[in-house]
Amino acid sequence: MKKALIITLSYYFIQGLIHNLGHVITPRYVDVMGIPSFMFGFFFSAMSLGLLVGAPIWGILGDSRSKKPFIVLGLLGYSLGQVLFVSTTNLVWMTFFRFLSGFSVSASVTLFLAHIITLAPKEERTKYLSISAALIALGTTFGYRIGGYLGTFFLQEVFYIQGFINAIYALFVLVTMREFGVFETTKSGTFFSHLKAATKMDTSLIAFLLALTLATMSATILTKYLDVYFTIDLGYSTNDLGVFVFITGLVGIFTNFVIVPIISRLKKDFLFMKWIQVISAVIVFIVFRSQAILLALYTGYMAYIVLKSIYQPLEQNYISLNAEDNRYSTIMGVRQTFFALGMIIGPLIAGFIYDYQPRLVFDISAGLFVLAFLLMVLSQNALKEKELKTPETSPQHLDPIEYKASL
Repeated sequence: MKKALIITLSYYFIQGLIHNLGHVITPRYVDVMGIPSFMFGFFFSAMSLGLLVGAPIWGILGDSRSKKPFIVLGLLGYSLGQVLFVSTTNLVWMTFFRFLSGFSVSASVTLFLAHIITLAPKEERTKYLSISAALIALGTTFGYRIGGYLGTFFLQEVFYIQGFINAIYALFVLVTMREFGVFETTKSGTFFSHLKAATKMDTSLIAFLLALTLATMSATILTKYLDVYFTIDLGYSTNDLGVFVFITGLVGIFTNFVIVPIISRLKKDFLFMKWIQVISAVIVFIVFRSQAILLALYTGYMAYIVLKSIYQPLEQNYISLNAEDNRYSTIMGVRQTFFALGMIIGPLIAGFIYDYQPRLVFDISAGLFVLAFLLMVLSQNALKEKELKTPETSPQHLDPIEYKASL
């Protein structure tokens, strides 16, 4: 199983690299094609809607039988969506192909995450989730760097290259991915019975997932509209953007490999996740009001990247502890739905606001972090009440002393 875990972790690096070749040049492609800038938000939201719809479907299917066929099918669908996106100038079809890409890629996003959770020992789960985040961040930095460089020569062809390489990657997964059987307990019941079971969540988890949605809205606005702000408003090239993202990726990698393992040993996960929201809000508010914006991005914004890199593996592990044994794909599908909801709403709203006042978009991002903090406080209070009433059935499946320490 150790070998299977290492192989699965390698997918994160490869996927991070391939799937980010086109992201860095998309703002420039939209601008060059004469497409209204608000459509950038629509395109990204359409892809996120595909993630929202696809994640619970792929998750339930992945718990019912082998994950590998669905992952391969999803990767091939992503290649098709990327190629077709730049093969037309019809905005309706371009939006649909964005949806297709999102729906398809949600298979690998959801099922690889569930596969790691299944393979990793519970006490080491945060460590391996952190490593997976570090590897996808490393892949993303190379993807942005390579894509940004290619974008200085051509744009449309980058998507064709991406689709072709991703199809080869799908075949690589087909050959190398190893699963250790399908659990019989997950085969019983229909697809809809599994879907119904996935909707049964307590107040604490719902509040936490809504906080995840708000935090994701904020992070997505920052990531996507910083790309636009950097290249269109500040006037830097796609290659400059690639360098910047490369450096943020290195910061994230260092955080995941060095800082997160230290924090996870403190068993104060919820405390860290909660206050990360407040500190992120303060940083974002200050950075985008700086007169020396480039200096602020390479200093203060890097501090935000550290916080974001800490939050993700802690959040994924926390949600996984709410899953029934051997139903990790389903709970991660639900998690991805709330995650994708933030990815849809954030850029959609920001797309219109950005045309009016770019800096206001980043102010809204800071405000969303504050709202996420408030929801996490609500989640924490609901969880404490439930723990006091029924400590033996705590959804976190932790020893009471360890559970209380985590709060």
